[in-house]
Amino acid sequence: MISRVQTKLVKDTSCTNGVGKVSDVLEGVKVLDLSRILAGPYCAQMLADLGAQVTKVEAPWGDDTRGWGPPFLEDGTAAYHLSCNRGKEIIFHDLKKDKQAIQDLISKSDVVIENFRPGQLERLIGPIPNDVILCSITGFGQTGPRSQEPGYDLALQAMSGIMSITGEEGAGPVKVGVAWIDIITGLYAGNAILAALFKRERTGKNSHIDVSLWDCAIASLANQGQNQITSGQNPGLLGSGHPNLVPYQAFQTTDGWVVIAVGSDSQFEKLSQYLEFENVWSTNELRVNSRKEVVDMVQSKVIDMTKSQVCDLLEGIPTSPINKISEAIADAQSIARGVVTEWNGESVLASPLRFISEREK
Repeated sequence: MISRVQTKLVKDTSCTNGVGKVSDVLEGVKVLDLSRILAGPYCAQMLADLGAQVTKVEAPWGDDTRGWGPPFLEDGTAAYHLSCNRGKEIIFHDLKKDKQAIQDLISKSDVVIENFRPGQLERLIGPIPNDVILCSITGFGQTGPRSQEPGYDLALQAMSGIMSITGEEGAGPVKVGVAWIDIITGLYAGNAILAALFKRERTGKNSHIDVSLWDCAIASLANQGQNQITSGQNPGLLGSGHPNLVPYQAFQTTDGWVVIAVGSDSQFEKLSQYLEFENVWSTNELRVNSRKEVVDMVQSKVIDMTKSQVCDLLEGIPTSPINKISEAIADAQSIARGVVTEWNGESVLASPLRFISEREK
């Protein structure tokens, strides 16, 4: 049996920071989190940040992510689990044996979040009452030929095309450095739940929300997806480069890497002046069509500089060092914004949401 020491909700500490706090926007809203791993728990954590009372049900042996380490907390729980479960009260039930207990929890909830395969939750515990908002998060959705297939972030990054555009040319595809699709699916689900709560406030009707990793992955292709639809051509691997802008990527310096993100012709003209080369690519179209030549020119000019020298020189042009996570967290802006806070005695990443003040009409 898992220890319950770390599960009690500490109401204020998960939301405070140096600027303001995520207020009690959802105070009084009761959320039952029956989901596992990341997408669903991340969604429920966001609702907890907004003031909802979130109760998470885990199996008696705990969520799988409790063992996804190292690193581990002092109580033996993996840091991964803490990253998407702060702000919740966690209880333990065997859904197969404790059907009535789960139904009782549902009857007291406004929102239920689950990520079982379509129809599986009902087969386990019986029908879900219509007087709650039900958010079902699955790999491929409630309908379609793949609806009964499980969904995993890495597999979805591969299948959706994300990995086909991530990585250096010649080196092969790579995944995004975090569970990208799980995270955005959690955010989409959170948005849908907020909309469903608003709808219920206006109409009194509850919604069953169908959110899938597949749909969210395809939606996240954004400009790359639209580029393919419009041109009929599949984009390839560009590393840190941009399919529609040049130069807009990472460049090596003597002590690390920087990114230079030129977003306009005027910025490129400034770049040519700062780095002292002739601007023979005065439009973005010319630069995209001469990508290698432009990138090689810029790289040759910064290769003997330090990161700070490049950033100082290119004032007015979006230029940043490529930081390690520790450097980003220690940045003065991070400290000012309170991006790290405390929950139950552990340092955790804070909610990025800030409710600064009430605006009077």
